[in-house]
Amino acid sequence: MGAQDTLPVAAAFTETVNAYFKGADPSKKQPKFKSLLMGCIVKITGEMVLSFPAGITRHFANNPSPAALTFRVINFSRLEHVLPNPQLLCCDNTQNDANTKEFWVNMPNLMTHLKKVSEQKPQATYYNVDMLKYQVSAQGLQSTPLNLAVNWRCEPTSTDLRIDYKYNTDAMTTAVALNNVQFLVPIDGGVTKLQAVLPPAVWNAEQQRILWKIPDISQKSENGGVGSLLARFQLSEGPSKPSPLVVQFTSEGSTLSGCDIELVGAGYRFSLIKKRFAAGKYLADN
Repeated sequence: MGAQDTLPVAAAFTETVNAYFKGADPSKKQPKFKSLLMGCIVKITGEMVLSFPAGITRHFANNPSPAALTFRVINFSRLEHVLPNPQLLCCDNTQNDANTKEFWVNMPNLMTHLKKVSEQKPQATYYNVDMLKYQVSAQGLQSTPLNLAVNWRCEPTSTDLRIDYKYNTDAMTTAVALNNVQFLVPIDGGVTKLQAVLPPAVWNAEQQRILWKIPDISQKSENGGVGSLLARFQLSEGPSKPSPLVVQFTSEGSTLSGCDIELVGAGYRFSLIKKRFAAGKYLADN
């Protein structure tokens, strides 16, 4: 990297969606849909990390007064409780445009930090630096990429379980697939037999729980990503007591906040901007 080169920097937005659904069927409209809207609590958190190539420390050693790294976060108005890294980031609080926010990096502190990291991790090819932590302004059900509803019918000798799910493009800036989707439900009451299950699932007799795995759910899935999971269990010590459904998934290529980043000024360029989100505590109750 010569003194006149633009230095490559990568950025990554990583968001976690926590949701708790209670009640109705997400694929139906009124009145159940309305009750689900009332019965959905959502919290989305995120972080933005900048990544610097290992060679940048040599560059800074040879150029002790580098250009200030300045960037702008787009769709900033969708964020709440934003915590910039206090050692590394400064921002202009007098800006009129609520939708964008400009930040600049304290270069002496960044250079000191990267030098320290390079000494601790001499083999590393790049260094990740936390820049922003934030929450995303959530609108209940419409902010969740996968709407859920669970229905239990618990009899003394059997339990019927139905899970309805609905892929929700409105939650994402770009409609991307949800990958490695898992639906996990504990079933008590002494299950003696898994009588019927659709689609196929894995029953763990030792842990008394059923697991459905779907490789991906998207608009291109059957019925546009709307589906149901059904199971019937025979019991020896029923009735079962309904347990929360736990769902996991990951996704690459989009965020839930719609945030983006662009550089301001010269001296640097983005080699990559990654966007991803995943389920945190993602639960549904009867």
